[in-house]
Amino acid sequence: MDPEVQHEPSEITYDEKFYPARPKPLRPSVRRANRSSGPTPDSEPVASNPEYVDWLTEQSMLRDAKLIAEQLSGKGSMWQNPYADPDPRAAVERAPVWFTAYPISVINAPQTSFLSTLGDEKLWQAFSEIGVTAVHTGPVKVAGGIHGWRPTPSVDGHFDRIGMQIDPAFGSEEEFRRLCVVASAYDGIVIDDIVPGHTGKGADFRLAEMAVADYPGIYHMVEIEPQDWHLLPRVRAGADSQNIDAEAEANLARAGYIIGQLQRVIFYELGVKETNWSATPPVVGIDGVERRWVYLHYFKAGQPSINWLDPSFAGMRLVIGDACHSIADLGAGALRLDANGFLGVERRAEGPGWSEGHPLSEAANHLIASVVRKMGGFTFQELNLTIDDIKAMGTNGADLSYDFINRPAYQHALVMGNTEFLRLTMTLARDHGVDTASLVHALQNHDEMTFELIHFATLHAEDEFAYGGEAVKGCDLGDRIRGELTDRLTGRWAPYNRTFTTNGIACTTASVITASLGIRDLDRMDEQDIETVKRAHLLLAMYNALQPGVFALSGWDLLGILPIAADEVEDLIKEGDTRWLNRGAHDLMGYFPEAVRSESGIPRGRSLYGSLPEQLADPQSFARQLARIIELRNKYGIATAQQIDIPTVSHKSLLVMVHELGQGTIQATVLNFSSDEISATIQSKHLVPGTCAIDVFDDNEIATVDELHSFPMNLGPYEGVAVVLR
Repeated sequence: MDPEVQHEPSEITYDEKFYPARPKPLRPSVRRANRSSGPTPDSEPVASNPEYVDWLTEQSMLRDAKLIAEQLSGKGSMWQNPYADPDPRAAVERAPVWFTAYPISVINAPQTSFLSTLGDEKLWQAFSEIGVTAVHTGPVKVAGGIHGWRPTPSVDGHFDRIGMQIDPAFGSEEEFRRLCVVASAYDGIVIDDIVPGHTGKGADFRLAEMAVADYPGIYHMVEIEPQDWHLLPRVRAGADSQNIDAEAEANLARAGYIIGQLQRVIFYELGVKETNWSATPPVVGIDGVERRWVYLHYFKAGQPSINWLDPSFAGMRLVIGDACHSIADLGAGALRLDANGFLGVERRAEGPGWSEGHPLSEAANHLIASVVRKMGGFTFQELNLTIDDIKAMGTNGADLSYDFINRPAYQHALVMGNTEFLRLTMTLARDHGVDTASLVHALQNHDEMTFELIHFATLHAEDEFAYGGEAVKGCDLGDRIRGELTDRLTGRWAPYNRTFTTNGIACTTASVITASLGIRDLDRMDEQDIETVKRAHLLLAMYNALQPGVFALSGWDLLGILPIAADEVEDLIKEGDTRWLNRGAHDLMGYFPEAVRSESGIPRGRSLYGSLPEQLADPQSFARQLARIIELRNKYGIATAQQIDIPTVSHKSLLVMVHELGQGTIQATVLNFSSDEISATIQSKHLVPGTCAIDVFDDNEIATVDELHSFPMNLGPYEGVAVVLR
């Protein structure tokens, strides 16, 4: 080589900068089809216009799914990973601590998108200091509907998906891919969403209404013969559907069209949603025939339910294609399965139709989760059903399940200063064979809080449970817990929290705590009040973090966000969805202090703790103390331990969780859910006499386990201690 020849250094990619010697992943790779044309509003948006039908087809998720499948079929990379059985501990080891984002509530840095803000290296440095190893982006793909040529907004916070492309309101596909690379640089992953239960009213639904090809097979929709249109309600002018009432539901069921009444009506609202079925107005198909359809929607009218057992398997193809796109095209490492407990529905000879705990849901979830594992990812499910269902669907389906079992119970423990119901639910889960390590234990999410008492209200309604010194039927116990939470967290003593239909309470974690403390006026809180809120908040964090499984928290938790005043979101809550009160906008890094709203228009919520940079500079801040909890969780391997006992306790506000770490080491998490100092006796058959109980936070010896397998200890208000037995 001529030494005089000068060579320019080759240009390296962003990925190579972070991974100079990174081996090529075995994961398959695809690209979604690019859109070749935009809408052509000059022509009429009707079925007789081929240009309109072609445009809808090009926008459809089913078309993208077909193109993605063609790129993956026959590839060796699809056979490199085990996929048959869920592996919760492998998923937890890969991503033990999650940050769960809600895109429309994040205040972006100026001139940047949500995905760009989430992919900021300084944010990931902060996450790394705290111990966050995964980011769940929340729903970021296009959602809402299409009316003619015009897009319509989301009716449920972007959970009404209508396409695989990233919504420009949140960024671009390249920004999502870059976020995945930045996460990898900090040994983290990105978790995306799919919604296997429904879509929005996008191109796929409009094509289904027009009876195009197998598009009607995507949905649980039934064509009503013209001679029976008198059974259908009139659709008001400007609307594209009308919910049918109970009488029409019964008549259509008797006529053999629909299944009819189901086990419950989610989001029930008189005059808005009285049944799970809605009717379309007359729609002209591509064959010139005018049709009216009745379609199923477990949730809102703009969220038509997917049919998982149509002979075309069009719905299954759509969902599987969406999952493959997130993993193989965007680069996500895991997927949240939203509304995945409602994938099977069947008529019964008597009573309501079978729509919860159906075997088809188990089979469909097995298929989805297997495909994701086959591609090198993992899944978690948000399954608000019975413990039996969570166990059954976790056996072959998703790797992890959201801890809907114990979420309302740990909040109830704080509200009442009594852990009895929490100990009951945790023991029930263990008795049903639900591995604690398979659960995602979370602080606030976008729904905070839903009661999730289905176990007691449905399958086990007539079973008796020992509670409060008496035998209580499941239905009565559920009503009692629901009533106590509502009484203590809403009304005159906590006017900032509101009930959410019949299913929960709109509140933040911080406002659950303020209500528990008897703070009525949030504007009059002083520094001592905030310090007490922080202490109780850390207790709840310890409950979720210092047990096996994933620990998840949100920006509302990290910054200590309070609810938004009702008059600031009046338009959003006017139809009864009060959850917007707990979705206040927040600025994680303090990049845009002047912003009063997020880019999506959500009002800024008041932060008790300050931005992450402010907190990380203060050793006594919420974030710094949280980081210490996570550090000890990692050091002792608590995330993948075995939970072996939830023992009886010597004080009603006490909770003890006993875990077996590696090589037989015993660890216990001891929590005081009250504002009182307590002297407690910690007792469990797994505590070995003669061993020393060591406080892992300061490495001091607390006591020696006696012959009764117990030791004494004192706890301050809302104090938590993690001990190991040596």
